[in-house]
Amino acid sequence: MPNPAHATGTDLLVLHALRCVGFAGLARVSEAVGLPEPDVESELIDLAVAGLVTRVPGDFGGWGLTEAGRAADAERIRDELDTAGVRTAVTRAYEDFLVLNPELLDLCTAWQMRSVDGVIAPNDHTDPGYDSRVLERFADFHRRADAVCAELSAALLRFQRYRDRLADALARARSGALDYVVDDMGSYHTVWFQLHEDLLATLGIPRH
Repeated sequence: MPNPAHATGTDLLVLHALRCVGFAGLARVSEAVGLPEPDVESELIDLAVAGLVTRVPGDFGGWGLTEAGRAADAERIRDELDTAGVRTAVTRAYEDFLVLNPELLDLCTAWQMRSVDGVIAPNDHTDPGYDSRVLERFADFHRRADAVCAELSAALLRFQRYRDRLADALARARSGALDYVVDDMGSYHTVWFQLHEDLLATLGIPRH
């Protein structure tokens, strides 16, 4: 039998979510990790006491990593990868991700722009036939992207959350919530970007 996927501790799960999502409110961090807000808030408070995260109050406030938190996350994520013995598996999945990444960017461009009488113009989503064709291409892409996420999830259980969020974003978009393609904070494009950040951080690869 294959070894079960490694489960990340809740404190590191929350800390690392801020590394991948960036400065964010409690609800967004909770959505990213798939845990109830009270549990996430408790972890954030403990991380703040340890000097690893900081909170900005107010309507436009939120939580973010300190420099110490960013360094601690990099060290702990690296140690987790090696302790779990899955560096090779995650590296292989990352290489598969890189093959798909240009296609996802092209799909997002096709969603945002289209040809009208031979002229490229912003897609105002008044042509449901065009949108439907692009969404079908997204569905085809997602079948291959989901296979990569399955590889990652088999190595580190925390990657399952991306798999769930990508599937949810696509389902919402195909049900008529068109912002879930590229515009919403939970859109397919946003979640894919966060997955990219996670892979870079997990493997210690700088973003150029």
